[in-house]
Amino acid sequence: MKLVILIPALNEAASIAGVVESMPRQIEGVDQIEVLVVDDGSKDDTAQLARNAGATVISHPFNQGVGKAFNTGLAAALEMGADIMVNIDADGQFSPADIPLLIAPIVEGKADFVSGDRFRSADGKLVRPEYMSKIKFWGNQRMADLVGFVTGKRYDDVSCGFRAYSKEALMRLNLTGKFTYTQESFLDLANKGMGIKTIPVDVTYFPDRKSRVAGSILNYMFQTAKIIFRAYRDYNPLKFFGLLGLIPFVISVLSGVFVLIHYFTTGAFSPYIFVAFASVYLFTFGILLWIVGILADMFVRIRLNQEQLLYAEKKRRYDSKN
Repeated sequence: MKLVILIPALNEAASIAGVVESMPRQIEGVDQIEVLVVDDGSKDDTAQLARNAGATVISHPFNQGVGKAFNTGLAAALEMGADIMVNIDADGQFSPADIPLLIAPIVEGKADFVSGDRFRSADGKLVRPEYMSKIKFWGNQRMADLVGFVTGKRYDDVSCGFRAYSKEALMRLNLTGKFTYTQESFLDLANKGMGIKTIPVDVTYFPDRKSRVAGSILNYMFQTAKIIFRAYRDYNPLKFFGLLGLIPFVISVLSGVFVLIHYFTTGAFSPYIFVAFASVYLFTFGILLWIVGILADMFVRIRLNQEQLLYAEKKRRYDSKN
């Protein structure tokens, strides 16, 4: 069994060598371990220092975002013949000593995707890590609520950058976001019926370091909410457009009933002619949204068939590497 440890990195010259060198060299149940660094357009010596420390390095010509860096690493890990891939941050926030704990459910065949949980302690309590701001902790919990609403399952931490994926999950995973990959991975794999587990992990926040992904909590929440919104729309178009269409439809029915009652009472539509026209418009708009939902559902079925073909091609290609 081969493990590839993916480290996306941007201008991490101060820490990358130490992080690469701290990766475990032996893990029970794993025959081979390789470290892969995806340099996302760094302006410093990140790439060279990572190579000197023993990592395989892939460099983007310019910064493309952590989501794109993850996708590059995912494709490369499959090409390298990975049976399991772990991704871990390049700044030393997470302990490589937790990697055996993270991959254990995959090695034992109990899960396809295992994510570190920064907020749930070993005794089951929800805690805020030291030096993590209250607003970021609150924002992470709201993201978890949103992902839970979409997937129908509760996860306490959907934004952790320390995760493990089975080969099956790697071949099933299809991501489109460039900003980040964390929430989208949960949504994509949950909708495909992959076995998901979360495991408490240690994390160290540095008080003087600003997150490149979540540097602005408002921008982070907007960008991630946009990814979740798109995923919900794409995986549940009937429900999505059905709920959108229900709002104008209900308003149109209520306003239409009001106008009709007024007409039968007074014998005239005046002074509510505008309400009558608005009711017809909203009624039509609601029906059109439901039609869009039906059409979108048809396109989802086509997309799922295409993903099945893509998975079959990946399986044919990458299973031969073992």
